[in-house]
Amino acid sequence: MLANLMAPESEIALQGLVLAIVDDDAAVCSSLKFSLELEGFTVRTYRSGAELLAANDLGAVNCLVIDQRMPAMSGMELIAKLRAREVRTPAILIISQPAAALSARATLAGVPIVEKPLLGNALLERIREACRAG
Repeated sequence: MLANLMAPESEIALQGLVLAIVDDDAAVCSSLKFSLELEGFTVRTYRSGAELLAANDLGAVNCLVIDQRMPAMSGMELIAKLRAREVRTPAILIISQPAAALSARATLAGVPIVEKPLLGNALLERIREACRAG
């Protein structure tokens, strides 16, 4: 509680926002869920794009963090399907060593990329930016 009294007003406003993590790697999902919940976010995890698309509560999600390299459906394919359904929730793509073509596609789609390994605060900063803008 004391931390909230000392935190900048913009960070307090972000606490309690809902994030959806989509990654086929259970360890990545667990690790991101744990660290982002420590930051005050509510985190839901999904192991595939199909699992996220089947969710009934996407309207409550404030930001999506999506792995690019997943079986059956890539992160950019998932984002395209969401946009086709008129889901405009801000999305962040996570990937190691993105190709120039993917980076260009993501930029055109307005989707920032955070490179793996997820070191430092890069992902958290992108999430905060996306939630403020969204």
